[in-house]
Amino acid sequence: MRRSQTQTSAGSSSVDLVALAEYVEQFSTKTVVVVGDFVADEFQYGEISRVSREAPVLILRHRETHLVPGGGANAANNLAALGARVLPITAVGQDSAGDALVAYFKDKRMDVSGILRVKGRTTPTKTRFLAGWAHTIGQQVLRVDREPLTPLSPANHKRIEQLLHAKLRTAQALAVSDYGFGIATPQLVRQVRSRRKSLVVTLDARYALASYAKSGVTSATPNEAELEALHHTAIGSNIEELAHCGRATLSAMKLRALLVTRGRDGMALFESPAKLTHIPIHGSNQAVDVTGAGDTVLAAYTLALASGASPLEAAHIANIGGGLVVMKRGTATVTRNELLEAIRGEASGAGA
Repeated sequence: MRRSQTQTSAGSSSVDLVALAEYVEQFSTKTVVVVGDFVADEFQYGEISRVSREAPVLILRHRETHLVPGGGANAANNLAALGARVLPITAVGQDSAGDALVAYFKDKRMDVSGILRVKGRTTPTKTRFLAGWAHTIGQQVLRVDREPLTPLSPANHKRIEQLLHAKLRTAQALAVSDYGFGIATPQLVRQVRSRRKSLVVTLDARYALASYAKSGVTSATPNEAELEALHHTAIGSNIEELAHCGRATLSAMKLRALLVTRGRDGMALFESPAKLTHIPIHGSNQAVDVTGAGDTVLAAYTLALASGASPLEAAHIANIGGGLVVMKRGTATVTRNELLEAIRGEASGAGA
């Protein structure tokens, strides 16, 4: 049977779409540990009532509130939607947001024994206010963030470490989601790697990518803005600057691969100083909502690597997953069936 292939913009690399589907079909056989910062994404929806007399601001008549997993919790949610057995490890507060996250994952029948409840800690929460008229789509007008005011105690860090080593015994991969709230650390990853040298370890670090240098991370998935911040530069349409920053990061961190997400410009995959592959965006370049898309990329990429895909094959799978999720509103997930349908649709088109 003739296998369908898709070509990257680099022109020298192609992937077998049938093989991609076979990797995705294996997702349900994999166990992934997610360690990092779990965030509550809260959406407050309201109808525009009038302009306030007190100040030139809109008055919203509250309609409904939705709270969904964000940050590392969204990565865990995407992994579960893609069919994996997920073991989350984090710390949240004994507050309503923490209650909601734990309840959400219990409803998903996820093992929540690795989620510590810490008295006095604020669960990171991003509250978005969306305004609209009746029967219209709400537009975000304000975001309010609540964050932990104190670092996690040494005793709780020790408990995180113990939980991580215990949960990894049955896992094929570790996804590290570092949003800067102190749950995941480079030292923690080094300890894991010293015991499990063959483990797939992927990293999404919002602010501290460079601190994970030589920690044993297999592959990292920064977005272009994070790469720019790391190198104090602007990339934009300058492909040479992108190549310079990517190669420097790959080398300094001793990674097997570096996958840079670039929004409407697709992705750039660095596998060696001499091997850079540009992957065009999947689907429309008119995203509906990019909230949490990086978490979807991390989940799909991690599962693909754990299933035996090469970094290039895993990047294509993640690219398709990311292209699907940005067409959904809010913090969303992509299911295994949606991903398979998209891959098989491309294969049918390529083979026509």
